[in-house]
Amino acid sequence: MNQPTRREFCTLFDSNYLFKALAMYDSLEQHCPSFHLTAFCFDEEAERLLGWLALPCLSTVSLRELETFDRELPATKDDRTRLEYCCTATPDLPLFMFASRPDLDEITYLDADLCFFADPEPLFAELGGDSVLMIPHRFPKHLRHHEVNGLFNVQFLTFRRDENGLACLQWWHDRCIEWCYFRLEETRFADQKYLDQWPQLFEGVHILRHKGGGLAPWNVSGYDVRVVGDTVMVDEDPLVFFHFHKVRVRRNGRYDWQAPGYPVSGRVRELIYEPYLEALDDAKRRVWAVDPLFSAGLSSAPNARARLREARANLGARIVRHAPALAQLRHRARRRTAGA
Repeated sequence: MNQPTRREFCTLFDSNYLFKALAMYDSLEQHCPSFHLTAFCFDEEAERLLGWLALPCLSTVSLRELETFDRELPATKDDRTRLEYCCTATPDLPLFMFASRPDLDEITYLDADLCFFADPEPLFAELGGDSVLMIPHRFPKHLRHHEVNGLFNVQFLTFRRDENGLACLQWWHDRCIEWCYFRLEETRFADQKYLDQWPQLFEGVHILRHKGGGLAPWNVSGYDVRVVGDTVMVDEDPLVFFHFHKVRVRRNGRYDWQAPGYPVSGRVRELIYEPYLEALDDAKRRVWAVDPLFSAGLSSAPNARARLREARANLGARIVRHAPALAQLRHRARRRTAGA
């Protein structure tokens, strides 16, 4: 009997994302038959806790090690916010993995707030002999004004150690070192909008077709999400992973689970969000078992101003969904702003 291919993943986070990263690791352990996750820890607390947890399929790399590997990276630090610096560093993770692991033929970067519902092997099978795997946002019509920020999401990116894969990865690294800010310019937005150019610049770039890879708050309203047997389906494809964008973990044990501006149905909450919140509960219990005082990433309940802002975002999303003409106006306004 053939042994399953061991899949190599890498991710980055600090202690504020530890609960989410642990939930993602657990989902991989449940659904991926053979894998290893390298966690690039952007603070010492995250590295310390992961050391105490001693997860069998995980190893850590410190920020100091990454900055030693790429001397250009820390040179950008004073000019960028913490979020912008994390985005600047993202292309360095696969480069570090290839440099430190000569045995690796491919590496997949993951955002730390993903959760897997099935084996990701169908996504790798679809990549076939190509060099780079990327996933589009797949905005439904009423949300396409968001495409101005990027047609693709960084969430899950596979690079092969071949001429095309390495060229694409190095180009992305160089662009992020030059400019990586959380603001929109005509062809740039953080580390994300650079991805728009890959299919034109490089051979062997594969855009994922499987609808179960890259389901997220911004596109789930465009699909028929249902259960067939024990499997959550996205139209005709099994759900492989969901991107839990902007889930906030409260100090009081509750969650602000809905991403502002992306209302989801009760069915999606039941089938997708509730299992994830249970996974976060389990992650908290495991962390607190080794460090009862750990509190990074826990937020207070939003104040009145924040609740009003989120309510406006959700109302705006509902209005444009049911009023296509208004959605088109938003699309045009976003394009004009980006081109200004």
